[in-house]
Amino acid sequence: MIEVLGVLGDLVEDVVVWVDGPLRHGTDSTARVFRRRGGSAANVAGFAAGQWPARFLGCVGDDPAGDALVAELAGHGVDVRVVRRGQTGSIVVLVDDAGERTMLPDRGAATLLDTVPDEWLAGLTHLHVPAYSFDGEPVGSAAADALRRVRRAGGTTSLDASSTGMLAGFGRERFLALAAELTPTLLFANQEEAALLGLLVEGRPGPERARLAGTTVVTKAGAAATTVDAPGRAPFAVPVPPVGEVRDLTGAGDAFAAGFLAGFLAEVGLREATERGHRCAARVLASPGASFGPR
Repeated sequence: MIEVLGVLGDLVEDVVVWVDGPLRHGTDSTARVFRRRGGSAANVAGFAAGQWPARFLGCVGDDPAGDALVAELAGHGVDVRVVRRGQTGSIVVLVDDAGERTMLPDRGAATLLDTVPDEWLAGLTHLHVPAYSFDGEPVGSAAADALRRVRRAGGTTSLDASSTGMLAGFGRERFLALAAELTPTLLFANQEEAALLGLLVEGRPGPERARLAGTTVVTKAGAAATTVDAPGRAPFAVPVPPVGEVRDLTGAGDAFAAGFLAGFLAEVGLREATERGHRCAARVLASPGASFGPR
């Protein structure tokens, strides 16, 4: 039987704006605009598909934008399972000269997934869910239910903390309580997210770490080393190899998760899985949005 990585969450259109210099309020600012397939979950599935069989689970609008996004994701080899209702979401991503992003999301139909059919979960050995999926109903309840069902069936699971803005809006304590109840195998976060959640502070386990005692916490730190804190062993750091041009960080975290999960499912070990994540993330840093392609 083919083992499949499932990813549940958003499939939206990204409108990526590379701003030339600082934004000038009340007048024109020079920019380059790109339209890309986006959504953290869709990005992970798309990046993973070249490394491991991947299936995307979600909801898009019954509209031309939804048609195009489903076709684009399937074109990367992803097994796409979607409900069609509402209007397809979009995100405006403002990218400054340093590659950092400011995101303005309208998730639209992505929040409307209300049930995950059994056949969507059939054959999955792992289910990954970005925390964005918990921020809205009915998708939040559907995502949590799917994670529980995969665990009951003997599979592994992972969460991504997604963003400090999302966590603050959803509620820090609420997210920690949900994560503790779901007991994911893995949790991905960046330094700011891990610190907000109290899971890793200055490279050491934070005050809330015990609440996720059975979870491996993987904390990214940009160009600095990634910290892997696995149950039963001391945290260890995995250096990030130098990269060339960094023009757009959009999708880098999703690419890291895709590379890591492909390695994890191949049972290469946590260090090598992290290194695979680094290599995958490095491929998106010079192109617009969550893409490996040319500008």
